Amino acid sequence: MDAQGRGRAGDNNVDPADQWVFDPNTGNYELRLDHAGQAPARPADRKTAGSRRAAGKPGDDTDTRPLPTQRARGDESADADERPGGGRASRRAAGSRAAAAAAGPASRRKRKPKKSGKQKALYWTAGVVGFVLVAGCGGAFYLYQQLNGNISKVDVGVENDAVSDGPVNVLIIGTDARSGKGNSGYGDAGSVGHADTTILMHISKDRSNATALSIPRDMITDIPSCPTKQKDGSTKNIPGEHGVRFNTSLGQEGRDPGCTWRTVEKLTGLKINHFMMADFNAVKSLSTAVDGVEVCAGKDLNDPKSHLKLKAGRHIVKGEQALAFVRTRHAIGFGSDLDRIKMQQQFLSSLIRKLKSSAFSSPGKLYDVSQAATKALTVDTGIGSANKLLDFGTDLKKVDIDKVTFATVPVLDNPDDPATVILNKTAADPLFAMVRADHALAKGKKGKGKKSAPAKKAPPEQVRVDVTNGGGPIGSAQETVDWLQNTKAAKLSTNAGNAPAKLAATRLEYAPNQADQAATLADWMGLPKSALKKSSQNAGDRVPMKLTLGKDFKAPGSPIEAPTETPDGVQNVNADDKNVCAK
Repeated sequence: MDAQGRGRAGDNNVDPADQWVFDPNTGNYELRLDHAGQAPARPADRKTAGSRRAAGKPGDDTDTRPLPTQRARGDESADADERPGGGRASRRAAGSRAAAAAAGPASRRKRKPKKSGKQKALYWTAGVVGFVLVAGCGGAFYLYQQLNGNISKVDVGVENDAVSDGPVNVLIIGTDARSGKGNSGYGDAGSVGHADTTILMHISKDRSNATALSIPRDMITDIPSCPTKQKDGSTKNIPGEHGVRFNTSLGQEGRDPGCTWRTVEKLTGLKINHFMMADFNAVKSLSTAVDGVEVCAGKDLNDPKSHLKLKAGRHIVKGEQALAFVRTRHAIGFGSDLDRIKMQQQFLSSLIRKLKSSAFSSPGKLYDVSQAATKALTVDTGIGSANKLLDFGTDLKKVDIDKVTFATVPVLDNPDDPATVILNKTAADPLFAMVRADHALAKGKKGKGKKSAPAKKAPPEQVRVDVTNGGGPIGSAQETVDWLQNTKAAKLSTNAGNAPAKLAATRLEYAPNQADQAATLADWMGLPKSALKKSSQNAGDRVPMKLTLGKDFKAPGSPIEAPTETPDGVQNVNADDKNVCAK
């Protein structure tokens, strides 16, 4: 730490951690610059100083390096996993006594109860860098200037406020760039840094829960055109592409994180607030800063590509071994990137638990984690300073770990290319709708009382329905019938043309003896209870139900009402689940 950060130039015997004193009135550690008795700066003082610093010259660590030449498109399917061979306590107590003496007679007011380091830990997150950066900056309150200099930022053409009143969507990007210190030995040295690991973290409006969606790197998708800032200050528009791998949304053709940002928005329908990006060094430095992360192997793991060797059981990994764990895939499952995603989710969940339980138990540890996090990070300009990140983290700190759920965007094997996958719209559309509606994937407490028995559902071949368009997009009736027949095997569905009148909301009319058919169709279409209209008399065996598509209808497979339970076929795990083991 430099002289300005320490406040005592030339004193090599002062540990930065020794200058922190716990203030019971704020529940924070505060920096004491003068061991002779100078009182620590108050939060109000810091706010003014922080605003002055923010207006000053930005830090020197902003990443302006040009991207290296991209590898050939023909090599995209090749895996890039190969690689070659007791004094502090007494000084703090003395400082506290000196500050008390300077403050004069003791106050008659009742002192607020002290909050433990664990209680002050920020419990929310869905990504390594996101959590430790916010938690680190929140605790290392007065390391603002130094942490601010650590942070790199990219102008993606969008500058949202650090704090939002609504839900927050943060894009966490882990790149496969080999340019960082100690990374030159990993596989494809010419990689421009693709979106190798991508997590969209959604934090609910009331800050009660968070959902982290892992997006497979080899999923075929569309990349929209995106403006990118150049070194000379100009803006270059990079044309979009149709039907390409998701990971090429970053790096390819000079694309920056803003291109991945726009690709995810197009894919999910969610508006992104901020992004955080890191390379391999983030995993190595952060796992080391917290003295290792516990992981579990359900069998002996030996991956010669990532160099991971673990016996079955629980292990503490950090540094190179931690990186090998999150990069391995050949020793687990079917050896796919989807299996690697599960490893990453296990690692991130365990890291969150480690941070919550012990990483913020001392100022020294807080200092290490804060430094590691900010040095590993590149962010958008909306949170491109330690001050903004502090505000951002303070806003999101309410989410507890048992309300954080990791899920993987559901995909199917690509029949045209076995090395890639395609989006499973049947499962993905309800999942995206659920997140857009701010519904939690995390399991809540079970309600009291008896639950009604689920409605009996008819098999697809018995579902008989006439579909009319009463307000949906042009061609919706025929598109829905094609979807019902080809995707759901409901061969008794018919296009009945346009409805006689426009409807604001989709409606399904059925007879009492068609309740099982209605239950099946409502489940497929994601219809709310308000859409179901039951008549008073039974219908004949060959009389169809009547489905009228309203103005709320978007497309077949896209639920009219967002589900409140995790859709079938969506892999998910709670961050507080300690029994997840790699197999």
